[in-house]
Amino acid sequence: MNYPILTTQGKPSPSGLSGSKPTRTGLASVLFALWLAILITIMPSVTMAGQKDYVVRSPDGVDIAVQEAGNPAGPPIVFIHGLLGSHLNWENQLASPDLSHYRLITFDLRGHGLSGKPRDAQAYRDGRLWADDLRAVLEATKADNPVLVGWSLGGAVVSNYIAAYGDDGIGGLVYVGGVVELKAELITSHPEVYAGLASDKLKVHLDAMRDFLALCFATPPDEVTFERLLSNAAMASWIMTRTVPSMTVSAADGLAKITAPMLMLYGEKDALVMVRPSLERAKALNPAIRQQIYADSGHAPFLEEAQRFNRDLADFRELATTHRR
Repeated sequence: MNYPILTTQGKPSPSGLSGSKPTRTGLASVLFALWLAILITIMPSVTMAGQKDYVVRSPDGVDIAVQEAGNPAGPPIVFIHGLLGSHLNWENQLASPDLSHYRLITFDLRGHGLSGKPRDAQAYRDGRLWADDLRAVLEATKADNPVLVGWSLGGAVVSNYIAAYGDDGIGGLVYVGGVVELKAELITSHPEVYAGLASDKLKVHLDAMRDFLALCFATPPDEVTFERLLSNAAMASWIMTRTVPSMTVSAADGLAKITAPMLMLYGEKDALVMVRPSLERAKALNPAIRQQIYADSGHAPFLEEAQRFNRDLADFRELATTHRR
């Protein structure tokens, strides 16, 4: 750590206890020692509250940006964001007192945020590659009995992961506004928005991003948060954005395999995912799935009703601990 050099200005102070006048150098040393003592005292809390950032390499060579917060020794929760998002989507969870004693792990999906953005469409079309990214994160973090929380497209990533690797070592799964399958009967039609997202024209593309983000909320966030999320969306790969609708989702294999506790949580006012048909499809594949619906939320209940969501997630994390296999 590079410490600042402290200096004093003006005339020396009146004589001290010894009757001598302290020099500027002596006073600077005293102030430096006092500052250092304070820094050492607060350093443990700064380290605990600070975020740890690093990169994990996926099997096909894509760099995946990973972040950790909370208690590094606590039971882990791994958050998987949705289309046009990043780890910034989970700020209300990372700052929550109800979740502060857990190890909170986020990462940016391929093509999003600070992660790598391949220029080959096949890097996004093959759902197994997204599952492999999650596998790489879990192996690198050595997360023990984690709860996986997948929002929107993140739910499809979780399904692909379970289809490929099973749920051994997974404590539980939470789908939040989760995409069960990328099929017309489960996804609300917004043809102009999705056509705009696939457009090569910058204005059309950006306007569609704004419209897509607005559809995520029944109750919009404050202006600063919305603008940050919109800027966040603009960082996403255009190739990824236009390819994702054709991404393979192995829900039939994945959901049917799940034996860990699983909760599907939706907002009643979701304008992007069809809530009832999605729940019916998921329960047809796995009748043991639990469900919860927030009456006042849209597609992002973790942001729209953050306090309630955080308490419910903490309760589910404890349930997963009692069902440890």
